[in-house]
Amino acid sequence: MSRIAATFERLAREKRKALIPYITAGFPFADITPDLMHAMVEAGCDVIELGVPFSDPMADGPVIQKAGERALALGIGLQHVLEMVRSFRQRDTQTPVVLMGYANPVERYELAHGKAGFARDAAAAGVDGVLIVDYPPEECEEFAGQLKSHGLDLIFLLAPTSTDERIQQVARVASGYVYYVSLKGVTGAGHLDTAAVEEALPRIRKHVKVPVGVGFGIRDAVTAKTIGRVADAVVIGTKVIQVVEDQPREQVLPAISSFLREIRVALDS
Repeated sequence: MSRIAATFERLAREKRKALIPYITAGFPFADITPDLMHAMVEAGCDVIELGVPFSDPMADGPVIQKAGERALALGIGLQHVLEMVRSFRQRDTQTPVVLMGYANPVERYELAHGKAGFARDAAAAGVDGVLIVDYPPEECEEFAGQLKSHGLDLIFLLAPTSTDERIQQVARVASGYVYYVSLKGVTGAGHLDTAAVEEALPRIRKHVKVPVGVGFGIRDAVTAKTIGRVADAVVIGTKVIQVVEDQPREQVLPAISSFLREIRVALDS
């Protein structure tokens, strides 16, 4: 059983919901990411989504785009991201880590390291799952097979505009969990309609048998608690970036710990 599946099974037994924060690798300082990941775990997160910096992130709003640009300016690439995960694994062998990003860095990595080199090296580093925004389910069966052969879960996005046919396509290849994008648009945009999310999840669960996480627009404990009532996981990205983006180095870990502890308490209440 994968770490992701084991985590969701444990949480289901405990009648608790997963807290999944997102942070861009190499942000806000090039070497802080493993320590930041540990701080997230200590604050109560269950899965970490680690963003792979990319120059043209089509689904990311301006806050996460800016974080990616800062990381790229510091020289952070996919090889460095894998090294960060490897460093994190020296102290934490339990918390699932999901890489979230785009096809271009993966394909460039494989040009340098050989076909299926990404799946091989990600698994060796301690990655548990991969979410590639611009790999639609109907075009990535070979990639899904590569990941599966190395014990990695392939995670997909679903949106308010997803048809039943698209949900079924995702259901055939998705593992770990699916990520329901609660808003039309990019990360951090718009107002979260919790009633619409509650209405959408039964339609997704009709086809998808893995847990469903909800993200895009969750910014505080109140919203997280509301979404946690209907979803299996709450994903928070833009607000996490905002919490740490302007902090001096010595305040980054305390700031993220304080924010995530508040969310954890709300989800468990």
